[in-house]
Amino acid sequence: MKMKINNRQLVIRRCGLVVIDLICVNIAAFLALAVRHEFLVSTIDPIFISTYVKHCIQLMVFSQVFFWVFRIYNSLWEYAGSREVLFIIFACIGIDIAHLTEVLAWGHYMPKSYFVLFPLLLIGLVCFTRMSYRAIRNELQRSRVQRGKTKQRVMVVGAGEAGNIIMKEIANSGYLNMHLTCIVDDDLRKQDRYMYGVKIAGTREDIPRLAEKYRIDRIIVAIPSMKRSEMKELLKICKSTGCELQTLPGIYQLVNSDVSVSRLRKVEIEDLLGREQVNVDIQDILGYVQDRVVMVTGGGGSIGSELCRQIARHMPKQLLILDIYENNAYDIQNELKRDHPNLNLKVLIASMRDAGRIEQIFAEYRPEIVYHAAAHKHVPLMEDSPHEAIKNNVGGTLNVVRAADRCKTKRFVLISTDKAVNPTNIMGASKRLCEMIIQTYNKRSQTDYVAVRFGNVLGSNGSVIPLFKKQIEKGGPVTVTHPDIIRYFMTIPEAVSLVLQAGAYAEGGEIFVLDMGEPVKIADLARNLISLSGYKPDEDIKIEFTGLRPGEKLYEELLMDEEGLKETPNKLIHIGRAIQLDEENFLQNLDALLAAAYEEDSDIRNLVKDMVPTYQLVQKEE
Repeated sequence: MKMKINNRQLVIRRCGLVVIDLICVNIAAFLALAVRHEFLVSTIDPIFISTYVKHCIQLMVFSQVFFWVFRIYNSLWEYAGSREVLFIIFACIGIDIAHLTEVLAWGHYMPKSYFVLFPLLLIGLVCFTRMSYRAIRNELQRSRVQRGKTKQRVMVVGAGEAGNIIMKEIANSGYLNMHLTCIVDDDLRKQDRYMYGVKIAGTREDIPRLAEKYRIDRIIVAIPSMKRSEMKELLKICKSTGCELQTLPGIYQLVNSDVSVSRLRKVEIEDLLGREQVNVDIQDILGYVQDRVVMVTGGGGSIGSELCRQIARHMPKQLLILDIYENNAYDIQNELKRDHPNLNLKVLIASMRDAGRIEQIFAEYRPEIVYHAAAHKHVPLMEDSPHEAIKNNVGGTLNVVRAADRCKTKRFVLISTDKAVNPTNIMGASKRLCEMIIQTYNKRSQTDYVAVRFGNVLGSNGSVIPLFKKQIEKGGPVTVTHPDIIRYFMTIPEAVSLVLQAGAYAEGGEIFVLDMGEPVKIADLARNLISLSGYKPDEDIKIEFTGLRPGEKLYEELLMDEEGLKETPNKLIHIGRAIQLDEENFLQNLDALLAAAYEEDSDIRNLVKDMVPTYQLVQKEE
């Protein structure tokens, strides 16, 4: 029944448009003669009137033929754009040519200017009727949907292509509860001009003043091509207004014509870090991952799972995921099966500590590339359980390194951390031992062993951002250990890009280090996140300083004093020079250290200190 009603309405609508178009055709023909005679109707030659009367039926038939050929009656005019207008132009020109041909064929006469003026007037009348219908329909729809609602007053920053698309949707949509109130753009040539009836009222420096003047509720930043460093400063200005902030995900949205209000997202904390994304050479990565058997240990974790996602896109021969935690492994398995149904995927539950199990897996699957991401990483937990840090991080790495050596794996990439540099905690010291293991084995194996060292990862399990968000959701307080503590940050995709690029650059023995830009104060990070959540720091949500935890430093380093830097083709990725060590003595001490860890030796930290001279041992308070 509903379908019949809809079809009947469609027929009525189209019949109405046909009648309007027939009227427009006749008006355009008469106006063409009137314009030719400067609107002095009495001076129009009766021969021209006679010719028009004789051919008006044919003219109306031509109009219907061309309008149907160009699907004028099949367009949804509430969403019409330049393509529909172009079809109207083609149809009107076709009508004019057919009309001219038919008049000449009958030997009749009309002024030459008539056949120039007629299509122009017809185009104008047809477009006017369509746009009028669209405007009236949108206004009725907007008033019906938003009756009783208060519209949000919106400022759009950026009067470029992306901003134009967003503003057009706000202006035309009947479903958005927004009112375009103010436009801002840094291009001085655009100042004091209008878009969609709204003035471009200033530059970024004017945002706080304009937000107050126009009582803005929401600011939309529509500049997807802006550099991260510039975006950071712009968002700081916008954040100071206290308005709700939204932005577009990135330039690819504009390239793919995928810009709309629905694609807007809230400003996230990584937008305020102000560092450009790490760019990698996809062809380099594809060249060594494609058609190879690739293994990711700890493949269910934050870094490991993103590694799996990106490797899956580079067409490996087989992807092996190892993880001890079955829930994480199960999640990434289902995701990859859904997104990459043709991927040759094998998910194995295994502990890196189980040397026999690791040997069996390597012997069966013969991985050519290994990314070793499995590790205990939480500093406070490892300070309370130092033996577990050694068993899992050091012993697990040693087992995987030895298995890779025996099965002649081509490349082995260790995921390391900036906490391995001059470590003040057992977790960092254990990762430094892992770096020493891969540099030692690199000299005695056919496998190329490298390490990738980076700082904190935004959004990873246990990182400060998820913790702060939970604390904000509960109404605070947000806890920070020290007002001056600083950290380097990167996103998970950036970290994984670095790891993949390191594998492409690997020659063996390198420690790759990312230029992570300026460090960020954790206290500032907390305040920014509180503001982005719609609260006022220290008023709505308090910040409490709890004191440094055991083994925690005020700042992290990415390079030790003994290490120098060498550039790579990617200017944001550097190589630290390997530090010389007595390898035979190191390996002997390594076996003794692992034995002490399994014996729960209370002197484990001093044993680690003997092997890692840069370990700044701080006695744990009882």
